Amino acid sequence: MSGDLHLELKNLIIDTANLEDLSPSDIGDDDPLFGDGLELDSLDGLELVLKLEKKYGIKIGSSEASRAALKSINVLAEFIRKESASIS
Repeated sequence: MSGDLHLELKNLIIDTANLEDLSPSDIGDDDPLFGDGLELDSLDGLELVLKLEKKYGIKIGSSEASRAALKSINVLAEFIRKESASIS
């Protein structure tokens, strides 16, 4: 399950941020999504939050919460698992 969620998230990020030159295997599970990592910007982050909320039925909330949740694939996957469990 973990690997599937990680792959889904990587594909979602690639699609959302138009990173056509990357494949999911190019994104490490602990690579930063912003800054020196994938170099996503704030608009990418906003679009990603909206897609994640819609796809997984979660609420990310404040910009501080989204910055924390979007730190890396591993952090994001854990956030989604926790949020999904609290909704169920």
